[in-house]
Amino acid sequence: MKDFPDIPPVWFLLALAVIWVLAAGLPLVTAFGPVWQAAGWGVMMAGLGLTGWSGVWFYRKATPIEPREAPRVLIVEGPYRLSRNPIYLGMAAILAGAVLIAGALSPVLVPVAFIAVITRRFILEEEAGLRDAFGDEAARYLHATRRWL
Repeated sequence: MKDFPDIPPVWFLLALAVIWVLAAGLPLVTAFGPVWQAAGWGVMMAGLGLTGWSGVWFYRKATPIEPREAPRVLIVEGPYRLSRNPIYLGMAAILAGAVLIAGALSPVLVPVAFIAVITRRFILEEEAGLRDAFGDEAARYLHATRRWL
């Protein structure tokens, strides 16, 4: 993994590819019909909207969006009032929507695996960085706001 670009969008695209490969090559059971597939598009669009809305706040606050860069501002407005990780939540929603659209049972755990990977590889480190950078203010925010929902 030395040359692997270890950033969340790469993990997201990898998870999306796994969903597609599992659904096409090893569907196990066709589990979701047209109504669920339509709902999947809605979930996917909501996730895309949440990801975009959340990303705009980094621009507005002039702080880096890259996970391993030191934050300059603690963002607690907009979607960050409801979730500490709305970008990752949006990505997970897109993946969940993709599972519903694919209509197969085999990739159903991929969004859960994505959440586990993102938490371990990025979120825990990001939360520690917020505590280091913003002290008690970050501790209060992290305590008062849920990691996901």
